[in-house]
Amino acid sequence: RMEAERAERAGDLQRVAEIRYGELPALEQELSERSGPAEPMVKEEVDEDDVAAVVGSWTGIPVARLLEGETEKLIHMEERLHRRVIGQHDAVEAVSNALRRARSGLQDPNRPIGSFVFLGPTGVGKTELARALAEFMFDDERAMIRLDMSEYQERHTVSRLVGAPPGYVGYEEGGQLTEAVRRRPYSVVLLDEIEKAHAEVFDVLLQVLDDGRLTDGQGRTVDFRNTVLIMTSNVRSAVAMRDHFRPEFLNRIDEIVEFEPLSRDQLADVAELQLQRLRERLAERRISLELADAAKETLAEAGWDPTYGARPLKRAIQRLVENPLASRLLAGEFGEGDTIRVDAQNGQLVFERAAQSVAV
Repeated sequence: RMEAERAERAGDLQRVAEIRYGELPALEQELSERSGPAEPMVKEEVDEDDVAAVVGSWTGIPVARLLEGETEKLIHMEERLHRRVIGQHDAVEAVSNALRRARSGLQDPNRPIGSFVFLGPTGVGKTELARALAEFMFDDERAMIRLDMSEYQERHTVSRLVGAPPGYVGYEEGGQLTEAVRRRPYSVVLLDEIEKAHAEVFDVLLQVLDDGRLTDGQGRTVDFRNTVLIMTSNVRSAVAMRDHFRPEFLNRIDEIVEFEPLSRDQLADVAELQLQRLRERLAERRISLELADAAKETLAEAGWDPTYGARPLKRAIQRLVENPLASRLLAGEFGEGDTIRVDAQNGQLVFERAAQSVAV
């Protein structure tokens, strides 16, 4: 069009005719074919996905649960959980069997989906399995309500679970447990270090385990039938539990699950799992990260502690991988599009790009 205007100002009418009636229509036709039909900015029709998304946001029910069945997912439950939980085959199998019983209709529908006590030392995957269950059952790792039971050691703190009665301070705030479940009824409820809780806490939990409901301080009934209740404890065995918990409480639990300490080989697998999250963050900058087996073994050795399990491993990854990698990224040694290879030489990690290497 600009060329046609210039030709018109110059008095070249033949060139103007060629552009306006020959070249320009052909170019407009080609542009129309390549761009395709225009997409409307606002949908003219509401489909089932839109309805499910709105209902899910109102009720807290996962969208996938509204749209599709769980049968196929439940059959392969162990495989899905093991993507996040290393080792602990007996624990994963026990949890999976209990949840399949509930979902197949063989369990009392007026109780929670599942109730478990996870036993074992720190850093063996108890909390990680709870997170994995939240993601598996409710399609969101954040669908987990976590309460530290060391905060409920005194008798007067027990009322905080269900809320203060009328006339007391905090009455309008609701209970820390009941209000969280009322707002998100489809969730995993994780009660950490349950052995530290006051004895009256177990009276509250008995009602949940029996009837699948709890009445808060304002008289509202909160439904627990769509929750998975998990209690963790550092007590090492089911036999030792009998000294800490009353029989009527233990008899209402679906499964008492014992976790085993992690081996060095399993710790190397945990390192790979944690490094995958680092890879995902680097992928946002179009940077790839590869680790040799020797590097994984070095990280596992640095993060190995029989007392604390996998917890020191995260600090080892930060110290040996993330800190030096951050320095090199800021210094411009690695950039967008690079593939960073990490190996180990003489107990030290070495970062490579192509043939160039820089030792820590």
